[in-house]
Amino acid sequence: MQDLKKSYQNTTYKLGNHSPRNVAVLKEAFENVDANLESDIYGTGAIIEDFQAKIATTLGKEAAVFFPSGTMAQQIALRIWADKKQNPKIGYHPLSHLEIHEQDGLRELQHIEPILLCDADKLITLADIKALDASVSCVLLELPQREIGGQLPSFEELEEISHYCRENGIQLHLDGARLWEITPYYQKSTEEISALFDSVYVSFYKGLGGIAGAILAGDEDFVKEAKVWKRRYGGDLISLYPYILSADYYYDKRIGKMGHYYEAAKELAGRFNACSGVSTLPEVPVSNMFHVYFDESAEVIESILAKIHAETGVGCSGYLQVKPDGRCAFELSLGDAITEVPAEKLAQVFEQLGNMK
Repeated sequence: MQDLKKSYQNTTYKLGNHSPRNVAVLKEAFENVDANLESDIYGTGAIIEDFQAKIATTLGKEAAVFFPSGTMAQQIALRIWADKKQNPKIGYHPLSHLEIHEQDGLRELQHIEPILLCDADKLITLADIKALDASVSCVLLELPQREIGGQLPSFEELEEISHYCRENGIQLHLDGARLWEITPYYQKSTEEISALFDSVYVSFYKGLGGIAGAILAGDEDFVKEAKVWKRRYGGDLISLYPYILSADYYYDKRIGKMGHYYEAAKELAGRFNACSGVSTLPEVPVSNMFHVYFDESAEVIESILAKIHAETGVGCSGYLQVKPDGRCAFELSLGDAITEVPAEKLAQVFEQLGNMK
């Protein structure tokens, strides 16, 4: 896939994400920052405390704590709920980030026993939670479910799951790495969505395009304990202000654009689906993201995409995933970059995709 990656990197325009992840991202965020502004120190100071309060209010939670990574934040959240219930069993999706991208961190560091709740290609339903053979201290829901194209349950299903968990003493945690991006589909605020959950994790570098960083939010007692665990994990760097200032800057810059990204995703997915041998999952996106599937092998599609990149100057993707059924796919998450692609260039991309040979 090296040729595809290189051809993608050499394009002028990109279909997905925002601007390139380079030092300019940090420089832009710092352009108008007062050089005399005091940094945070080991989790204290106006920079970090004001931002934590801002996001806690946005999520409708009593308190929040800033983390350098979502991996750290979520493992800590689940440890807190497991300790509270004195039950190490946690339920989540088979393709949860904790299950497939964290080198068994939850098991090895926290001795927590994950219970996989459904088939890998399905969304977790209330029936899956009710069918659990063993009691769990917490259920984690990822909204949207990234690894299956960013699919979402209905809001009514979420409400039913939340009610059931509260009635049965099960804590409900939200992996909201892409929470901001689902508000247009649900037509609900982040506060309304977060109200269904006992704890919420959000990211500032995915849909928002910051450098890095995450927030974990919940009630005062939960956040107080999370801060202790943050120190134990080594997450209290002497200063986190580069991450916090960029998170705040890009939050303000892009939070109002989520509806535009969502509409662009639906339009682009429609154009992919109009091409023979190409489909998207979901067929109609429910956020700014979706997966693009090809009926041909990765070897065939790699050369086609590399040719499109070279001839149009538009980057579709720098990688392909080979699926068990022999098809291949890539993921698209739309952001500011799609607005920079000239209409005639985009038309060339889909003209070539529509005539794949």
